Amino acid sequence: MGDDVQTLPYGSWPSPIDAALAAAHDGHPEWAGFVGDEAWWTEPRPTEGGRRTLVRRRADGSEESVLPTPWNVRSRVIEYGGQPWAGVVQHGRPLVVFVNFADQRLYRYEPGGEPRPLTPVSLVGGGLRWADPVLRLDLGEVWCVLEEFTGDGPTDVRRVLAAVPLDGSAAQDRDAVRELTDARHRFVTGPRISPDGRHVAWLGWDHPRMPWDGTELVLAAVADDGALREPRTVAGGPEESIAQVDWDRDGALLYASDRTGWWNLYRDGEPVCPREEEFGGPLWKLGQRWFAPLASGLIAVVHGRGATALGILDPETGEVVDAAGPWTEFAPTLAVHGERVVAVGASPRSAYEVVELDTRTGRARVIGAGHDDSVDPAYYPEPQIRTFTGPAGREIHAHIYPPHHPGCVAPGDELPPYVVWAHGGPTSRAPLVLDLSIAYFTSRGIGVAEVNYGGSTGHGREYRNRLREQWGVVDVEDCAAVALALADEGTADRDRLAIRGGSAGGWTAAASLTATDVYACGTIVYPILDLAGWGEGETHDFESQYLETLVGPLAEVPARYAERSPTEHADRITAPFLLLQGLDDVICPPAQCERFLSRMEGRRVPHAYIAFEGEGHGFRRADTMIRALEAELSLYAQVFVLNPPGIPTLELSK
Repeated sequence: MGDDVQTLPYGSWPSPIDAALAAAHDGHPEWAGFVGDEAWWTEPRPTEGGRRTLVRRRADGSEESVLPTPWNVRSRVIEYGGQPWAGVVQHGRPLVVFVNFADQRLYRYEPGGEPRPLTPVSLVGGGLRWADPVLRLDLGEVWCVLEEFTGDGPTDVRRVLAAVPLDGSAAQDRDAVRELTDARHRFVTGPRISPDGRHVAWLGWDHPRMPWDGTELVLAAVADDGALREPRTVAGGPEESIAQVDWDRDGALLYASDRTGWWNLYRDGEPVCPREEEFGGPLWKLGQRWFAPLASGLIAVVHGRGATALGILDPETGEVVDAAGPWTEFAPTLAVHGERVVAVGASPRSAYEVVELDTRTGRARVIGAGHDDSVDPAYYPEPQIRTFTGPAGREIHAHIYPPHHPGCVAPGDELPPYVVWAHGGPTSRAPLVLDLSIAYFTSRGIGVAEVNYGGSTGHGREYRNRLREQWGVVDVEDCAAVALALADEGTADRDRLAIRGGSAGGWTAAASLTATDVYACGTIVYPILDLAGWGEGETHDFESQYLETLVGPLAEVPARYAERSPTEHADRITAPFLLLQGLDDVICPPAQCERFLSRMEGRRVPHAYIAFEGEGHGFRRADTMIRALEAELSLYAQVFVLNPPGIPTLELSK
């Protein structure tokens, strides 16, 4: 250590990572694809109202945003969306179709022209929505998922595969949209067309299942007129989750199924690489891809256990060779062209960037959205991958980010405050990647513990199923076990522990404040707070029966819904808290927060509620994210008696 190291209390270290910097780096590229030889993808623009733009990488290596503001390439199908664009080269130039977020219409775009609508507007309920498009130039159509609202309620909805004419004839005429399937399944993924064009495969599932509980793989023949004939289920079921389907170059059917307890790859029903690791994941967005077949017969795969690598699988031998490089996590998006693979990877030292792998040379390189160190990486946290022991001896996976600053240490007798982060989902996980929101805290002397509590993905179906009927119990216990273990081992200050989370993590944070005395305060972001209300029509269709497995059948165990809801037990909360909510959130609506706060009235617990106009589920605007981060830091500063320089004070009411 040099002489220039300062000794300052935890939480008061000066940091170059401010909230504006963290906000500018929020979100990441996704939905990679090829248009001819060019790689294209979507990318966030937090400072442009949080829109997503389409980016193309030209042959000379230059990148350009294809669509100007306010075009926003993002689908609202199942509210979490899905693949929002597709493109091909026609007559030597790109032809792209995309979904525009504001009106959810499908548009046709050719560079140099203006986007032209292909689908009509519907004034019923949530309108017409589209996702996971596939271009069929031979038929003059684009095939995709159609989500159509039949009434004003969130569950008044049907989903089918549909064909939209590319000539614009359906732009004002719903009858010109050709439906390819009936609504036999409540949920469907986009069509995957066989190499000879004569068969189509897709996934379907029904309430109360979520796609990670059980899906069906459906196969149909394509008639000469483009109609689908004789759809039949060929794999899957209520307790078998098929996460993705595609076709091999020779017409074999490839899919990822968890029938063994792990999402593994199958080729015409035969396992090609049986391992206790995941080659698939939870299908939160339609069109997510964990594998893509190459022209050579090899298969590009995103796979791993608790983390994901990009690899090339030889289905003949079952061997996987992973791409060399610094990346420790790959997102579920893949595209292939010839022997090239495009993916999106990140690491603890780099945010998500677009990576291209040449399968002939094995060389991987960054080709887009390249990570740029806007501050000295010495300020980044240095995470530890840890496994803790929870109740009944069960394993709990976590990433621990100790306070870290190149120029500051704390007095020798002081232990640092720690914030436990509970991820959303809850059927999801926290990846081990550079997140400047975490660095915002660790560089100031506040530790962060990301807990992949029971129910998280990446560790097989058994680990995932721990949360069945146990939501609000296992997640709360696992987070508390990690927090207390850090205190017991002398890593964290027992009196300065906090919990925070968004969405399902917001539920875990609020439930933790009602059910335990572990935390001195909490940050609750666009949460679920009232199970009965959420389970009886307050949320969107996709998750409207999620609680049937997470909590139990509402008709059979209604008391359990009340017993676990923070809203019903607001009287148990004594710790200060911050509540953050988007006013346009249809997944976890503001009514949940308002009911909860009304129960807190007169309780004299210090708290703050900040509601953001124009924000939905997941904040996307830079100014929102700045205000939210600074408010969160101010809460910890007041409760833990810290002195972070330059942070506006959050007014806590009683």
